[in-house]
Amino acid sequence: MRAERIITEARSWIGTPYHHQASLKGIGCDCLGLLRGVWRAVIGEEPAAPPPYSPDWAEARRDDALVEAARRHLVEVEGGVFEAGDVLLFRFRQHLPAKHCAIAVTPARMVHAHDGAAVCEVAITPWWRRHLAGVFRFPALPARRGEAERRSLRPPCSHAEQARSAVSKHAGAS
Repeated sequence: MRAERIITEARSWIGTPYHHQASLKGIGCDCLGLLRGVWRAVIGEEPAAPPPYSPDWAEARRDDALVEAARRHLVEVEGGVFEAGDVLLFRFRQHLPAKHCAIAVTPARMVHAHDGAAVCEVAITPWWRRHLAGVFRFPALPARRGEAERRSLRPPCSHAEQARSAVSKHAGAS
């Protein structure tokens, strides 16, 4: 369910024009704006406002601000193996910081925004795979209103009631 919500929201941004540092579905966004918009839709309020950043992919900064922010707010996936719904970060040159992000919608396709084009879904070609700088997952998503109630028709019980129930079940099993 987690990946499905992320993918559905990412795809709903397709066609949004590129606009540096924007994050308004249907109006304009850049790659980070797309990620921020998906976060707001599936998780809620953004954890932090992004600082100003350059649109220049060849920016020679010493810090890797995008990777550092991803590590603060997302869950890093080791080994570069990604799943649908994961956030992909890209570095266009080995010695430069990561400056692009996308959302995987299948193991072979991603949704992203880039200068000169609208948000689109594209193949994750060997070129993209060579430039992959990191894979991250959204943190645990909050349940949608009503999901918890549908999962259990009983009202929630206290920790003490849960403990008594577990002891009763264990005692009855012996």
